[in-house]
Amino acid sequence: MNNLKTLMLMVLLAAIMMFIGGLVGGKSGLMFMLILSLGMNVFSYWFSDSMVLRAYGAQEITREDAPQLYGLVEKLAANADLPMPKVCIINSDVPNAFATGRNPDHAAVAVTTGIMNVLDYRELSGVLGHELSHVKNRDILTSTIAAMMAGVITYAAQFLAFFGSSDDEDSNPVAALAMVILAPIAAMLIQMAISRSREYEADHDGAVICGNPDDLADALEKIEYYATHSRPMEDATPATAHMFIINPLKGSGKAVMDLFRTHPDTAERIARLREQAAQMRRR
Repeated sequence: MNNLKTLMLMVLLAAIMMFIGGLVGGKSGLMFMLILSLGMNVFSYWFSDSMVLRAYGAQEITREDAPQLYGLVEKLAANADLPMPKVCIINSDVPNAFATGRNPDHAAVAVTTGIMNVLDYRELSGVLGHELSHVKNRDILTSTIAAMMAGVITYAAQFLAFFGSSDDEDSNPVAALAMVILAPIAAMLIQMAISRSREYEADHDGAVICGNPDDLADALEKIEYYATHSRPMEDATPATAHMFIINPLKGSGKAVMDLFRTHPDTAERIARLREQAAQMRRR
């Protein structure tokens, strides 16, 4: 089902790009965006995960580099009946984490140095369980492609608006200006639809993987506090914000949080996890 959803997403994003191209640049703009979208779909499937990891300076580690972290991921991957993913560390004081990859056999889990310093072993177990549930549910390809294509939609609209063919009879300068504004909004709406509908499921399944919903709930409380009270994560962008366990741009004007919330309300997520823990205790 998620493979079908991913295919539908790729078709939708290609259609949006072609619509923008036709509206802004006429026939030449439409053809430009058609070719670009086809190329980006192929590129995104194979390389979007490595592009995201590189954008955040994520460094792959071995057991010798961080034995406790590596061992914890190995243990949780076994609990989830998953192949061992790559384990990466991002040099950032802001506590956060995400997973990426095109399938469970080619997956990576990335955590910041900040989250390793702030969370204890059981809380980190909850976060990693959440991320591995995204891998198990095959959410990672869809979210990674959405991140890549959201950025492409925005930049392509700007490119066509300012460098499009001015002598094309179908070009529309008013539409060009409108799309510079509307294209990022369209991309963000797609991201919202993807991430907000999947985070609750990842929380639930991640709590099962780690064995205790309270561990993830406690972790979310800490990460939310730091996300709200500290500076936004360096190098974080609206195009990739939906991939993280909590929006790394929370509290920043770049995130436009009041209008475009890419994650469910953290308090609601925590409340659901507490209820899940209570149900498990009653059994």
